[in-house]
This record gives sequence, C-alpha cells and structure tokens, in this order.
Amino acid sequence: MKVYAIPLRNRFRGITVREGVLLRGSAGWGEFCPFADYSDAESVPWLAAALEASEHGWPSPVRERIEINTTVPVVSPEKAHALVRASGCRTAKVKVADPRSSLADDCARVEAVRDALGPSGAVRIDANTAWDVATAVHAIKALDKAAAGLEYAEQPCATLDELADVRRRVEVRIAADESIRRAEDPLKVAVAGAADIAVLKVAPLGGVRRALEVAESCELPCVVSSAVDTSIGLAAGLALAGALPQLDFACGLGTISLLEGDVSTASLSPVDGYLPVPRRAPEPDLADSGAVAASPEVEAAWLDRLARVRALS
Repeated sequence: MKVYAIPLRNRFRGITVREGVLLRGSAGWGEFCPFADYSDAESVPWLAAALEASEHGWPSPVRERIEINTTVPVVSPEKAHALVRASGCRTAKVKVADPRSSLADDCARVEAVRDALGPSGAVRIDANTAWDVATAVHAIKALDKAAAGLEYAEQPCATLDELADVRRRVEVRIAADESIRRAEDPLKVAVAGAADIAVLKVAPLGGVRRALEVAESCELPCVVSSAVDTSIGLAAGLALAGALPQLDFACGLGTISLLEGDVSTASLSPVDGYLPVPRRAPEPDLADSGAVAASPEVEAAWLDRLARVRALS
C-alpha cells in the first residue's frame, strides 16, 4: 500500500495536488483516489474499482489501442495552443465555465485550440454542471462559433431535465458525465433522452465490469474519461475503453499531462494521440520517491479514509 501526493500543473477542480492510495493484490495494482467532495459512502465504488484492478483484473479487450483527447485546463489562449500542439492528439477537451474565466476568455481559449488542431481536429468543452439552462444555451452557441463547430458539450447543467432542455435548444451534441457517475443508481438513470453521449469513469462507477454494465444500460455512444489519476488508475480506464463493444470517440485518458509527475516510470502518456490497452496496471516504482510520496500527515489521513470506506463496503 502506497500513498501519493502529486502537484498539478494547473489548478483543476479546485485542487493543486492530486492524492490517493495505491493498493496491491494478486492481480496487480489498483488506485483509490476519490476527490474530497465525495463522501465516504460515495467513495465505496472507488474502492471497488481499486480492488477489482488489484485482486481480479479486467475483461479481455476487443481493441489494442485507444485514441486519446488532450485536456486543456483554464489557461491562457497561448498556453492552450502550446499544450494542444505538443500533445499530438487530434481531439481536445477544453475546460470552461470556471469562476476564474469569463465566456469571452473561454471563447478565446477555444479559438486557440481550434487553431492548434486545424480544421480536421475535434473540439469538445466541459462545463462540469456550472450553468443554468439559459446560460448554457447562450454559452454553447458562442463556443460552438468560436470552435468553428464543437464535437459536443459535456455536462453543461446539473440535472437530467436541464440537459434535456438544453439539448432541445442547441444543435451541439450533449454529453452526460456527473449525471451518470453521481446518480444513485447509474444502471437505472434515464440518460438517453437528455444526452447524445455518455461519459464513463471507471472509479466512481465501481470498476470496469460495472462500467460496462452502465454502458449497456444507457444505450448511448460512450467516451471513457479519467478521474485525473496516476497511470495506475489510467490503466483501468484504458481497460474499459478496450473492452467496450463500440467506441466511436476519442477518450479522455491523456490526463497524466495535468500532473507534475507520476508513480511509474512506465507512465501512460499518449504517443501520436494513442495509448495501448494494458492487461494490468504498471508497477508504481516511483511511488516512494520524494517528488511523489505523501507526507506522514497526508498518508495518515488517506489511510484513515480508506479504513472508513472499507467499513462501508
């Protein structure tokens, strides 16, 4: 068992350091890293996903490699342009609707991303539930124009009813993320009428097998995305993407670039916009290094959290 703490290159979801626990079992390594806003009860699926990876392994893949999108945080247009050009990816997901960024700022960032990708690249945006319906409709239309065509807008509003309303009023595809992974029962959430695409994250859905069940039940094209985890958690996301019967869109699994470091020398960083599908997570041979290992206080807090969540499992 190893606890890590890795600085982020830019503030993301209100945090500047990504922390979590790596668990070792007979099948390899798994990662337990729920964000701070997840309660102990909400963190139970995250532990299930880590235990699946470490104790049971994943289903056999149906493809050997996954196309990856690069993720653009709330940065200047110049930095966004440089990040996209350096990524080698043909698709970019741009974070928008952050309190630090106006709609004009978001449009400028999206314009820079389009310029970096060229006309054949795909630009998608993620608002992380920040807008109401009227704001979402206005913003999506403006950002669609700035992008010279958006691939989709991810979770512009919080509720499924709001997503459905926005979907009726814009021409851009709508993707559901939080509406699925934070639903009381992701297998039963009626997302098909509210969205065109389902975004799946392995950890909050309880593992690769559980996520495959969610994919089947939602009856929508799927995109697999990360929880800004290390290469241990990213390997599980790639296992899900590799096992999906159909995969029409690039996946959001290139997020190791958001971290200042990684727990493994076999870091899962895209090459020419693709990542291979692993059979197991890489060895976390850097987890004890000074740049990655957590302080005693952070380690104690995470081990206490892990024990509380285990007691609920």
